[in-house]
Amino acid sequence: MPSTTSLATSTPNGTLTVRTIAMPADTNANGDIFGGWVMSAMDQAGGIAGVERAQGRVVTVKVDSMTFIAPMKVGDVLEVYTDIESVGRTSMKIHIEAWAQRFQTTRREKVTDAIFTFVAVDDAGKPRPVPAIAAD
Repeated sequence: MPSTTSLATSTPNGTLTVRTIAMPADTNANGDIFGGWVMSAMDQAGGIAGVERAQGRVVTVKVDSMTFIAPMKVGDVLEVYTDIESVGRTSMKIHIEAWAQRFQTTRREKVTDAIFTFVAVDDAGKPRPVPAIAAD
């Protein structure tokens, strides 16, 4: 499992799932982008990956050990990568990495990563089995 504080990887792991730009309205008083804004984008990306894998609705139930490594700044492009680590009967653990493409450059820096757990649910919000992947 990847370390949330490791900068050893110089390239993102997983599939690019969400990409958005950090705007002035997303900053705190110090001019840094709110960590909650980054976490929200990570949750959205995990939801997208989870819905695709579960073939239906999913809900976030847990986030493991998120540590912010570097700040986001206005103008940086947030890139969120997802990788499904494991699938249980009704739940999935998705490793999610957030990277900043620095303003007006092609330089990327990891901002944070975490393991998000999603549960597949039916229309009533009750857990349902995650379908098996069809063999080719």
